[in-house]
Amino acid sequence: EVSTDDPEMAFCTLANREELNPEEDSVHHCLYQFTRNETLTETNKLLCDVCTQRHCGLKNNISEKKCVYTNAKKQMLISLAPPILTLHLKRFQQAGFNLQKVNRHIKFPEVIDLAPFCTAKCKNVAEGNTKVLYSLYGVVEHSGTMKSGHYTAYVKMRAMNNHLSDLVLRGQSQASETEPVKGQWFHISDTHVQPVSVSKVLSSQAYLLFYERLL
Repeated sequence: EVSTDDPEMAFCTLANREELNPEEDSVHHCLYQFTRNETLTETNKLLCDVCTQRHCGLKNNISEKKCVYTNAKKQMLISLAPPILTLHLKRFQQAGFNLQKVNRHIKFPEVIDLAPFCTAKCKNVAEGNTKVLYSLYGVVEHSGTMKSGHYTAYVKMRAMNNHLSDLVLRGQSQASETEPVKGQWFHISDTHVQPVSVSKVLSSQAYLLFYERLL
């Protein structure tokens, strides 16, 4: 049983995800893997109430029913594009009985399009729009190990985004800019603040990424 008004659209996205071919060790690849179509078989089969009813007829005694499990497809997609997109990267992995810090660089863009990861009927995307764009405005970086370290941040100082305010307060999405929001990036470490280039930001070891909705 597919819990959607239109079963044919259950696994459709706003933009063709198969054309992405995302690069390894990138945020696009992370999102692609997180929203991939999975097949549930064998011990992962889905308990199907409809199939169970068909098999058991009108038996009222639940204990007499033989539950029927069936193969199924599963996919996690975005159904409501948020005004603020926060991406939390998993910076640890299991190493035997211990947790180990993941230090490799994960590539992330200044502007990201969520359309390939949104449902075809994403609630707050205008009909006919095949882009859901976000502009980077903040990055949290962690240096050190799993046991100790230091957090710093990159933040973009920019003009007020009226489009974003309307989206947060009223849930309305209007056409906006498709380019990165203009502004100056700063690196903040405790009480030390200094201006940095966007290339410096994009080369950081991101732990948390903050994007604001453009389109």
